[in-house]
Amino acid sequence: MAKVLEGPGMGLLKKWGMQTPQYAVIRSPEEFEQLSQAHDWLKTSKLVVKAHEALGSRFKLGLVKVGLDVKGARTAVKEMLGRTVETLTIREVIVSEAVTHTEEYYVAVKSTRDGADVMVANCGGIEVESNWERVKRLAVEVGEAPTEADLQTLAKKAGFSGDLASRVADFARKLFLCFDNEDAQYLEINPVVQNAAGELVALDAVTLLDGDAKFRHPDWTFPFAAEFGRAYTNNEEEVMAVDAKVKGSVKFIEIPGGDTAMLPAGGGASVYYSDAVVARGGKLANYAEYSGDPPDWAVEVLTEKICALPGIKNIIVGGAIANFTDVKKTFGGIINAFRKAQAEKKLHGVKIWVRRGGPNEKEGLAAMRALKNEGFDIEVFDRHTPLTDIVDMALAKRCQN
Repeated sequence: MAKVLEGPGMGLLKKWGMQTPQYAVIRSPEEFEQLSQAHDWLKTSKLVVKAHEALGSRFKLGLVKVGLDVKGARTAVKEMLGRTVETLTIREVIVSEAVTHTEEYYVAVKSTRDGADVMVANCGGIEVESNWERVKRLAVEVGEAPTEADLQTLAKKAGFSGDLASRVADFARKLFLCFDNEDAQYLEINPVVQNAAGELVALDAVTLLDGDAKFRHPDWTFPFAAEFGRAYTNNEEEVMAVDAKVKGSVKFIEIPGGDTAMLPAGGGASVYYSDAVVARGGKLANYAEYSGDPPDWAVEVLTEKICALPGIKNIIVGGAIANFTDVKKTFGGIINAFRKAQAEKKLHGVKIWVRRGGPNEKEGLAAMRALKNEGFDIEVFDRHTPLTDIVDMALAKRCQN
């Protein structure tokens, strides 16, 4: 699941026919000055300025300013950009047109085990949290879409009537189309308001997409938001770019200060090995995984990033017994990256531990063992060695040192 910031989230809503305020994502005070000269709405409208980051409680943190003129917006932009909140530095703000309104509503679609729930309430904003019983739901099965009659009934159950019920139902229909076609897992518009013309407008958007579906969406040119209280590093973004292009999956997150680097095969193994390291008192240097039989060059890129992690003493290449991931092929990418790292003197004092099974495992494991003849400090085990035994051995070596 990948979180999308408000700006690109609003862009997806507009793509599927929903109305949003005029807005701009700003990265510098100079950019704000240029845009304010080019767009009349920035000079003539009341404005809202918000930190454009994956942060909760922005209003309480002083990272939302409302009812501003262009001068006030200019000041808010300067104050927010570069501000550090815990470990996160504000790199972007979103400036949007304020929409005068009296009532606020709530519309969302979320993924469920059996399909999706369409949710509607005739209260919105912070009020919806304390009035959750007013949120009415329509369950939609996998592969189905809500009918106009279903959505009309839902809107009326939520307390809407007459023409407004029809407009809310149509808004929910468009939101479901966005959800279904954009491989979303959760879309929430809170609040939805009526502008002076009686049109429904989305003032905010929470957007969670299936990040692994990016290859199906060439217009997803926006970055995903980091969920770790900081921006993604360049290395993380490079691996994400590779992941978006390939069959299968490669994942990578850096964890500063660790000395045990992880290169597990499969999401389950990645969690299993990471838990084992932490349970034994080790310090993780990263989270990573490769799965779904990715191409060798993608695994090579992932391995290069892992070999470049500072201060590592061990690299654990662990995995269970694969069903279809070609061990020989993926190990080929890992071996190429190991050789490159060795030539760049990045693996000095680093011990490599390998445990794997699966298609072409004999050839793959033999190629790994042959690295000893090239000067690598490496130990290789097959499917008969319990998975986490290599963690015990790696951390025992670390403790001895």
